[in-house]
Amino acid sequence: FNDIVAVSRKIHSSEERKRLQKIIEAIKPKNLGVIVRTAAEGKHTAELHEDLLSLIATWKTIQENLKGAVAPAKILSEQGKTTSMLRDLLSAEFNRIVVNDKNIFADTKNYIQRISPEKADIVAYYNNGQSIFDSYGITKQVKAAFGKTVNLPSGAYLIIEHTEALHVIDVNSGYKSVSNNQEQNALETNLEAAEEIARQLRLRDLGGIIVVDFIDMKLLENKKKLADAMDQFMKPDRAKHAVLPITKFGLMQITRQRMKPEMNINTSEVCPSCEGTGKISSTLILEDEIAKNLSYLIMQKHKGLTIEVHPILYTYLTAGFPSRRFKWSWKYKQKIKVKANSTYHLTEFRFFDDSDEEIKL
Repeated sequence: FNDIVAVSRKIHSSEERKRLQKIIEAIKPKNLGVIVRTAAEGKHTAELHEDLLSLIATWKTIQENLKGAVAPAKILSEQGKTTSMLRDLLSAEFNRIVVNDKNIFADTKNYIQRISPEKADIVAYYNNGQSIFDSYGITKQVKAAFGKTVNLPSGAYLIIEHTEALHVIDVNSGYKSVSNNQEQNALETNLEAAEEIARQLRLRDLGGIIVVDFIDMKLLENKKKLADAMDQFMKPDRAKHAVLPITKFGLMQITRQRMKPEMNINTSEVCPSCEGTGKISSTLILEDEIAKNLSYLIMQKHKGLTIEVHPILYTYLTAGFPSRRFKWSWKYKQKIKVKANSTYHLTEFRFFDDSDEEIKL
């Protein structure tokens, strides 16, 4: 083995590279080469020493497993998905990790216990019956985060479109109003949007060319503030990226390396009224269908009938004088009730008898 310490060139600061090299050379054993990754940037000696000891322990495990091993034999398995994610994402900001699988819970607990014993209590096992994503509102957040429109707290919003060649993000001010100064409004909205755009790029793992159409600003100093802010917001991104200055048309170009297959979550559902066709029955045909079913039930000697419908259909059936509901009551010589139910889709209707029991047709 060689005795070289190599520091990643992705750590741009030459002073930081020299600092890391000196630390590693001081703590590593002899006849052992070390490659320092970008994740080591800014780490203290104690953290680097602990990581090095862990790697040495792994190397010793490999040597032990090799003794007496007969091929084919597993010497060392790849880290599980759970451990890999914790290794890459875990930071001091984590205050709770909730797991709903016993095996993953045990792996997570063991990993945290090994690297940071004082943090072991942040791992909790979830066994509440309800889906863990629904219980913590994750499903709703995912649907909201991956839609075409992304709303910002101030009232501004982003429109994210995908094409074959690139991704386009349009920034809209919505009803946001910070001050009477239009330039200041644009700057505040753009800064808020820039932070969310950097987050969306990581969430969706958008790769390739991304063009952002920010709200137009006239002052060069404001454009520079926005460009500098975007650079800062993109710093936590582990993917290789480049942010270009804003053009005179107010467009910012970003190139980003994709870390994994692009995340594409469908946030739309088939319409229950038209079942995806884009068309529903006309009001006149729907009225005839209700009248036909009502006539059949009257013939079957049903009394005290109530028709439950969508509120819009309720308005149509009860509006004016004589209303359609009144005409039915007059025709069949008995009171016909119409009731609105906001949970129904537009063309849905149901019949109930005088005991409030639904009549299946």
